[in-house]
Amino acid sequence: MLTVYLFPISYAFLSFPVAALLFTLPFLLVQYRRHGYVHMYRALLLYLFLLYMLNAVFLILLPLPPSVHNAPPAASSYAQWIPFHFVLDVLKETGVDWERPPTYLRLLKERAVLQVVFNVLLTVPFGMFLRYYFRTGWLPCLLLTLGLSLFFETTQVTGIYGIYDYPYRLFDVDDAMTNTAGGLLGFVAAEWLSKRLPRIDKLDERVDLATKRVSYTRRGLAFLIDWIVLNPLVAALAVLRVPLPYAIAVAAYFVVLPYFANGQTLGKWFVRIRLRGKGSRVRLRELLVRYGLLYGVIGGVNALMVGLAARGAGSSIAILPLLLAVFAVNAAFAIHLVMCLFNRKRVLFYERRSGTGHVITPKARKAGRPGVD
Repeated sequence: MLTVYLFPISYAFLSFPVAALLFTLPFLLVQYRRHGYVHMYRALLLYLFLLYMLNAVFLILLPLPPSVHNAPPAASSYAQWIPFHFVLDVLKETGVDWERPPTYLRLLKERAVLQVVFNVLLTVPFGMFLRYYFRTGWLPCLLLTLGLSLFFETTQVTGIYGIYDYPYRLFDVDDAMTNTAGGLLGFVAAEWLSKRLPRIDKLDERVDLATKRVSYTRRGLAFLIDWIVLNPLVAALAVLRVPLPYAIAVAAYFVVLPYFANGQTLGKWFVRIRLRGKGSRVRLRELLVRYGLLYGVIGGVNALMVGLAARGAGSSIAILPLLLAVFAVNAAFAIHLVMCLFNRKRVLFYERRSGTGHVITPKARKAGRPGVD
C-alpha cells in the first residue's frame, strides 16, 4: 500500500529542481518588490511550500494510465456523492473482530483506513502553511482547503481536463471532506508551531535596507526587465529608419529617464533599487560616463556587430577584425565581471569611473499613516 504513495513522492522530489528553477524568477521579483530584500527564512518556507504542492499534485495525478485513449471506468458513475461512505468501505473490508480489541491494530494496515488517513494527511501541511506563513483565519483556511480538494477531484474526474478520454479516478465527496478536515487539522497544529518559530510578520522589523548590499542577482533582474522593455523600442526605431536607433534608445532610457527619475529605470523601480552618485541625486555627467562606458563601448561594439550582420555584411572577410575585437571586449568584460562577483571589494570599471552605485529604495509610506512602512 505504501508503495502506491512512495512512487509519486519520488517523482515530486526528482522534479523539484526544475520547478524551483522556474519558481525562482517570480519569487525574487516579488520579494524584492514587496520586502526590499530576500530573507533566507522566508525563502526556505516558500520553497518548502513549493515542494509540498508538488508532492500533493503528484499524489493525486500518479500513476497515469499508459495511454491517453484509456478505457472507461468500470463504475457506472464517475462520482461518489454519499458522505461518510468510507465507513461502509472500512466495515466491509476490515478483518477486525470488534469483540477482540487486540485485532484493532489490523486497521492500520487496511486499504480503506489508510486511504482515509492519507487523504487527511495530504492537506495538513496546507493548513499549517495557510495559518503560519499566510496568516489566514480558520474560515479562509476551510474554504481554501476545500477549493484545493475540489481542484484535485475535478482534475481527476475530467481525465486531467480532457487529456485522457475517460476519468481514471472517480470524484469522491469523502475525499473532499477528509482533505478539508486535514487542512483544518493543520490549521490547529500551526498554533503550536507558531509559538516555536519566528513570526513571519516580524521578520523585517529590525532590517535596515540602507545597510544592505545590492546583489548582482538583483541588478541582473533589473537589467533583464530593462532590456525586455528596450528591445522592442530599438526594433521599432530601426523599422521606422530612425538614424542610430540603438544609441537614441539607450540614451533616452538609461540617461534621460534616470536623470529625471532619481536614478531609476523601469527595471530598477521594479526591484526597488536606484542609482546614486556622489551627491544626493545622480548627476547627468555621472550617467553619461556610466552608460557611455557600459552601453557605448561594450554594448556599442556588439550593437555594431548585430547591425552589420542584419545588413548581410557578416559573411565578409573584412569584418573579421571587428569580430575579433568584439570577442576580445566581451571576454575581457566577462572576466572582469566574474572577478567582481567573487570579490566584493572590486567595483565594476564603469561604476568606478562614474562614481555611481546602487542603493535600495525604501517602501513608499501609506498616506495618513506616518511611520508605518
